[in-house]
Amino acid sequence: MNDSQWRAWYPYVSPLDPCPPIRVKTYVVPPNQWIAFQPMNLPQFPLDEAIRRGTLWPALYSPYPSRHAAKGG
Repeated sequence: MNDSQWRAWYPYVSPLDPCPPIRVKTYVVPPNQWIAFQPMNLPQFPLDEAIRRGTLWPALYSPYPSRHAAKGG
């Protein structure tokens, strides 16, 4: 699955802001927001993999980065 779930937002950066600016903020739009109904015959994960991923259907899988891993430990 590609990264089409990720979106970027470019907030306003004030020249008077005392803090370092965050020029790009990213967020995830979960797949259930654009799949209105579950079509028949969707591909399925094997059962053991479906348990690990939390869904049976790859189209509804939305991975997320761990905050713990992003902090370096």
